[in-house]
Amino acid sequence: MQTIGLIGGMSWESSAAYYELLNRGVEQRLGGLHSARTMMASVEFAEITALQEAEDWDAVAAILAEAGRSVERAGADFLMLCTTTFHRVADQVQGAVDIPLLHLGDVVAQAAVAEQVESVALLGTRFAMSRTFFTDRIAEHGLSVMVPDAAHHDELNRIIYDELVHGKVLDSSRRTVVSMISELWDAGAGGVILGCSELELLVKQADSEIPVFGCTTLHVEAALDRALG
Repeated sequence: MQTIGLIGGMSWESSAAYYELLNRGVEQRLGGLHSARTMMASVEFAEITALQEAEDWDAVAAILAEAGRSVERAGADFLMLCTTTFHRVADQVQGAVDIPLLHLGDVVAQAAVAEQVESVALLGTRFAMSRTFFTDRIAEHGLSVMVPDAAHHDELNRIIYDELVHGKVLDSSRRTVVSMISELWDAGAGGVILGCSELELLVKQADSEIPVFGCTTLHVEAALDRALG
């Protein structure tokens, strides 16, 4: 079994989900008392979010690159960023280490292609939806990518940062997000990407008429395939 290197803390809720899913996945695949071999470096969310808001991406990259080097030194065989938004500096992190980075955008795109979906919608933080670093990576796999109307970005951002990262899962917010998904379906989306780990706490496949691609779940499954393969 390979050792999985995790860069977490963005938020701790999402990192906890990664850790739990990786260990449950190993237990399900191998049985008995088996668990995942992991190394995690957890950054301070308030600090890195402030740098993001200041557009100081060199500083963000430096922090995450050092986190990546630390788990590499600790024996990790490959690396995962437990976040979507901060894949903005994934190339810099990859360049700072000698182990592979399992890029979330590639994992999600491959899952959509396998389901024969041609057009996907991305739900995530305001930053992830308003920039192209993640949608462009997905589009490299031959997919058409759309995002909700800009009028919805602030509300979705509020749900993520004011509720979900604090563990608050509200039915009213679920209805709001499901309504956004319906609009995207009407606009031609054949599937929806939950491009923020915390959104998987809120929306399930049963809530949507189109395929739902949960970033954390897919990322974990790809990591398990690599670690156990």
